[in-house]
Amino acid sequence: MKTVYHKANTRGHANHGWLDSHHTFSFASYQNPERMHFGVLRVLNDDQVAAGQGFGTHPHDNMEIISIPLEGDLEHKDSMGNVATIKEGDVQVMSAGTGIYHSEYNKNQDKEVKFLQIWVFPNKRNVEPRYDQISIRDIEKKNSFYQVLSPKADDQGVWIHQDAWFHLGRFDANASDIYTLKLKDNGVYVFVLDGEVEINGQKLEKRDGYGIWETESFELKSLTDSRVLLMEVPMSLGKIGR
Repeated sequence: MKTVYHKANTRGHANHGWLDSHHTFSFASYQNPERMHFGVLRVLNDDQVAAGQGFGTHPHDNMEIISIPLEGDLEHKDSMGNVATIKEGDVQVMSAGTGIYHSEYNKNQDKEVKFLQIWVFPNKRNVEPRYDQISIRDIEKKNSFYQVLSPKADDQGVWIHQDAWFHLGRFDANASDIYTLKLKDNGVYVFVLDGEVEINGQKLEKRDGYGIWETESFELKSLTDSRVLLMEVPMSLGKIGR
């Protein structure tokens, strides 16, 4: 088993007034050659957007983009004609493919919105752009991981063009669960949303990240009430579509 530990306070940070963002991997003005990606997981941004503010219309292409709201309401508009609001308990996905323009705004005028934006390199280039969002409230489980993303359109959660699986878990103190990887050449990036957990004797606190690969499974123990995101992705950049 190989591991890498990224403590929360080692992340890149940019405060633009309307946007307060922490970057687990190199992004925009934060460039760290040792923190470029974890396998095909390219971006993990922890964003907080001020009331009534947001990202103006901007382009993406050939990237799988996943948004997971943690607090508040985020309004989305795109060049495919989609207009939607996502909130805590939802997961949104965009396959940018041949190209897409979109904007994201804090729908509320009286409170901030907090969300994760995650970019994954696709295994197919120049696909037709696609948008989807789901509520995960009905599939949420207590004290065990549940799937919110996969490579398969008919599987639980949203799907993307990559051999990746995301799971969320909300745990009581002293609960535990074992995660078994889907593919032997994949790795898992663990991101602690709240609380404190332990994996392989390594204690992880809120917003810490922990990458694990070259293993079949691992056990997570919750030290306090906690919420955790697991992102299983191919470790080889050869899995990127050319």
